[in-house]
Amino acid sequence: MRKQNAEIELSHAQAEAVMIAALGLDPRPRRAATKRDVLEMIRRMSALQIDTIHVVARSPYLVLWSRLGEYEPHWLDELLAEGRIFEYWSHEACFLPTEDFPLYRHRMIDPGSMGWKYSHEWLKAHRVEVERMLALIRERGPVRSTDFTRTDGKSGGWWEWKPEKRALEMLFTAGRLMIARRDRFQRIYDLRERVLPSWDDSQLPSLEEANRTLALKAVRALGITKARWVGDYFRTDKRGTASLVVALADEGLLLKVSVEGWDEDGYAHPDNMGMIESASSGKLKPQRTTLLSPFDPLVWDRARAREMFGFDYRLECYTPAPRRVYGYFTLPILRLGALIGRLDAKAHRKDKHFEVKALYLESVVVVSDELIADLATALRECAAWHRTPDVIIGKTKPAKLLPVLRKALTTSL
Repeated sequence: MRKQNAEIELSHAQAEAVMIAALGLDPRPRRAATKRDVLEMIRRMSALQIDTIHVVARSPYLVLWSRLGEYEPHWLDELLAEGRIFEYWSHEACFLPTEDFPLYRHRMIDPGSMGWKYSHEWLKAHRVEVERMLALIRERGPVRSTDFTRTDGKSGGWWEWKPEKRALEMLFTAGRLMIARRDRFQRIYDLRERVLPSWDDSQLPSLEEANRTLALKAVRALGITKARWVGDYFRTDKRGTASLVVALADEGLLLKVSVEGWDEDGYAHPDNMGMIESASSGKLKPQRTTLLSPFDPLVWDRARAREMFGFDYRLECYTPAPRRVYGYFTLPILRLGALIGRLDAKAHRKDKHFEVKALYLESVVVVSDELIADLATALRECAAWHRTPDVIIGKTKPAKLLPVLRKALTTSL
């Protein structure tokens, strides 16, 4: 049964607006982005997922563009090299604010809990090679996996890493190595004590306190959330985190929210109260149209995207081509608080054109002049940021969208 003690009431659309705004996707930026804005946006989301697929742009850079608009991608690389952010396993592999390092240290101390990312048996079997690797880094400085030549004759696929790469990754998971910087997106590994010399394990919070803090951060990042959604954000135990969210609300550290159509309580962080009040009074209305990475925190939990926005989304790059419905690497389209469709795109940087192989609107979306103008603007802005100014569209669904969108794209701003 529904609990009756939730004090804040929101419509479903208002809850959507809060989530979008909390995750930094609204309103549009009012000035040119700065390097400081990149850092603050990572802090706002608390995690920026890393993925190497770059048919459009590598995911972390695209996630930031969706929020900041035009900015310099190298700022992200510089923040890592400067130690303002670090890499570790969070939702998945993520860039994280350096001040959150203590919250992840327990995972490093117990790397066996990290599943496929760590193997005591493999490290025991390769103890000599691993210690030799550490000695090499200690003596000669940072390394990358490409510094080592493969000698076993294998192809090097995801599950066939060369031993040196596997050793580097396991030492990274165990917190003995960290990523000092990236060069052309390749990880450069160094000793933790050199990358983060200020850290000492005497500063380690208890596991309970770390989990409480992560739960609070996840709720704050999401704006409005069901308790059962929270564990996915930082990949903490889902049942345990859901119970923790309820307990934090009982302690007064989180707020309960009643959302239209939900048969369970929603939760919000007090830091977002101003945003919630603005939504409740009808003042918080999403204004942006933008393209999202498949690994954007708004959609990375596919079940949450389905329940919250009615958007059934799956990334098909891992699906055999004949079985794909929408395309290899489709980008969700966010417009005025709704996920209205997706597009299969590729940035041809050498040829300076942005290819939209196909654009699909959800069946409930009504094509209007305003929608066409918003789509054209979002496509032009994304293409301009990629330095691929010519936008070429292959097909659309509905088909009637194609000629009018092509025309809008050729109309001067």
